[in-house]
Amino acid sequence: MDVTDPSQTDERQTSDESGAGPKERYISVAHRIRLAREVVEDDAPSPPLSKMLRELGHFLEPARRLIRNVEVRRATHPRMVMLLPGFGAHPLRMRYMAQHLERAGHTVKRWGQGFNMGFAPERFEKLEERLVDLHERGQGKVFLVGWSLGGIFARELAKRHPDKVAKVITMGSPFSGSPRANNAWRAYQMVTGHRVDSPPIDTVPAEKPPVPTVALFSPNDGIVAVESAAGLDGERDRAVALTCTHMGFTYSGEAIRTVLRELETL
Repeated sequence: MDVTDPSQTDERQTSDESGAGPKERYISVAHRIRLAREVVEDDAPSPPLSKMLRELGHFLEPARRLIRNVEVRRATHPRMVMLLPGFGAHPLRMRYMAQHLERAGHTVKRWGQGFNMGFAPERFEKLEERLVDLHERGQGKVFLVGWSLGGIFARELAKRHPDKVAKVITMGSPFSGSPRANNAWRAYQMVTGHRVDSPPIDTVPAEKPPVPTVALFSPNDGIVAVESAAGLDGERDRAVALTCTHMGFTYSGEAIRTVLRELETL
């Protein structure tokens, strides 16, 4: 005889594989929407709309590559490099830069996580495993090049594994000052389900990693505020100003040449 409670049967049938029923899913969506619409008292300015609109120029990038040639010199010191993409971006977004670094003689590896959908404990644990693996296979320290949020990941990796990281190069990464000094924090909160200033891992973004750390920033960045990406003395070793947009950090000739120069020195 079937003595199963009908209410339990209905619950199992309406729940998804993760165990979340309609009510839980609704609460999750509502929570994310509230985070995206959150009203905060924050005096940290984000880049103006005029600069943000210039970021749309990246859609023309494939056409520009047909007529543009980025000169690459052979590296004096070939490195093992891991590229870390920005929030919402796939490693393919950094493929153009990777190709030029490889042309110079460097060994370039992806971060192994697919799309960067923000901080999550399990995601960061896998990233740590990736770093350890690259360090062992490369028989030397790894150079980390992180774009936007990827640079925050890179800095945190270097703090936890300084013996495996040779240098951190961030590109338009909002590690300094208010985590809301950018035009992406609302989207971040909606996607991740947590506040941008309360990531689910123990981290202090502005704290400098105990390895050489260089911050690339641009006054033309339409996503991240200049001060946030440049940082203060003590939060990085050097800050280098470029003229590209936020999206341009991954494909502009200026950014590629700058990263190549930084890979040559410690």
